[in-house]
Amino acid sequence: MTEAKFWDRIAPKYAQDPIKDQAAYEYTLGRTQSYLGSEDRVLEIGCGTGSTALLIAPGVGAIEGTDISPAMLEVAAERQAEAGVRNAIFSAISAEEAARLPGPFDAVLGFNILHLLANPKAVLRDIHQQLPKGGFLITKTPCIGDPSVGFKRFIFRAMIPVMTLFGKAPSTVQYMTHAEVDKMITDAGFDIVESGNFPAISRYVVARKR
Repeated sequence: MTEAKFWDRIAPKYAQDPIKDQAAYEYTLGRTQSYLGSEDRVLEIGCGTGSTALLIAPGVGAIEGTDISPAMLEVAAERQAEAGVRNAIFSAISAEEAARLPGPFDAVLGFNILHLLANPKAVLRDIHQQLPKGGFLITKTPCIGDPSVGFKRFIFRAMIPVMTLFGKAPSTVQYMTHAEVDKMITDAGFDIVESGNFPAISRYVVARKR
């Protein structure tokens, strides 16, 4: 099963599932919005059903949400029409393709996506090339390999391959730590200006292109 087909299949359920930690989501959403200006052009990679993009849209000049799953973006289009948001567009392309879009963009967002990429380092390098100096990269990444997760990280490593075999998990899942996420971002040419764990398993990073 390709990645796109996996996400297409689960899109209806995904769209209905509540956010697991609403307080953490709202906090990082607010922090993200504080770095974005009213004229900014923003790219979101792995936007899913568009919920975050549509919340960010009123505070920026324009936002483009991209996702590998056309079914996810069908939900995003429906939500956009319901919300009456006019400055958002959605494109069904891979994260690798999105990272090479010429823009220009003032900020690139990637929430819950880096751990699902076969080569996140390459994607971060491509994002760095496309952003102007001083442009923002804002990410949030579940770090299921981090020691702070405790014994659960070993359970994840045992369970996820089995779940993938039965179509219950995507075929690519990276077992990252918080430190590895930070290093990938700085190695790609960014300076971290804010970071934290919201919730504890997820590494939130705001970085600026050198």
